[in-house]
Order: sequence, then structure tokens, then C-alpha cells
Amino acid sequence: MSHCSPASRLFALLLSLLLLLPLAATADSDEEGETEALPFSELSFPEPARHFSAEQKCVAPVEEMRRNHMKYILHQRDETVHEGIRTRQYSLEECVNCHAVKNDEGEYTPVNAPGQFCYSCHSYAAVHIDCFQCHATRPERASKLPALSSVDENHPNDGLRSDINALLASEGSAQ
Repeated sequence: MSHCSPASRLFALLLSLLLLLPLAATADSDEEGETEALPFSELSFPEPARHFSAEQKCVAPVEEMRRNHMKYILHQRDETVHEGIRTRQYSLEECVNCHAVKNDEGEYTPVNAPGQFCYSCHSYAAVHIDCFQCHATRPERASKLPALSSVDENHPNDGLRSDINALLASEGSAQ
């Protein structure tokens, strides 16, 4: 004797039908070897746009920024808002300065616009960001970070990055 409610039986039946839907779509073919497209087979996943400033390198190596840029931004926010320490290296403004691109009219396109750097990467990673509800999405003034040569073997911020990583690790273990 089953202890399932009528609602759970109905849910199970609907779920089963939904799972069998792709099989029903492939069973209906007009000609030999030709089948209709499966539901959702036309979906595409956007690749992140890649744009970096021609004048300067990123404040940290690419792989480092992919994994930890949010930690840097949050750490910068805490230092700025809570402690009054204002530096530009990991500021959101400098991220926008580096990753914004100009459109055909020569005007900057917002970094959070569809197809642009922030939007495309965060869409690809299925992450919702709310930074730009308050912060500018286009460069407002020129970058104050020093221009770097693309032939630098050692990143000039390697020492600083290790200091910040140690600080972030100690903050994480203190929580």
C-alpha cells in the first residue's frame, strides 16, 4: 500500500512525461534519417568577450583575476568604505577603464551591456552582479595606473598580490 498523496503522484506523472518528450520528438520523422530538432537544441551559450587595454596589463595575471577578482574588489571596497584607504589598483573604476571598448561612433559601451566584457563573462558563469547599480559602467577619467610593457616576465604586483592573498587567507580563517 502506497503512502503517496495524489499531488505527488500527479507530479511524478508530469515529470515522467516531460522526460519522455525528447523521445517523442525523435520518433516523428518524415524521411529516412531526418528527425525534428529536439526541444532546446537551438540554445547557444555565449563565450565571454575578451578585451584588455592596449596601454596596460591587468593588475594581476589573467588566471589569478579569473579566480579572485571578486575577492580583490570586495577587499578594496572594505578598505575604502570602512577604513578610508583609497587606492586605485583593485578599484572597480580601473577595471572599467581597462575593459571598456568603444563603439563605431567612438563612444564607450557600458561594460555590463550585452556582449561586453563584464556582462559576457558573468552570463557565461551564470553570476548576477549588482556593482553597476551604483558604479559607472564607462570610463570617467583616464587610468592612473602605470603603463606596463607586455614583455614583462614578472608581474610588477607579484609581491603585493602575495601580501593580499595572505591577508585574504587570514580573514577567511578568522571567520
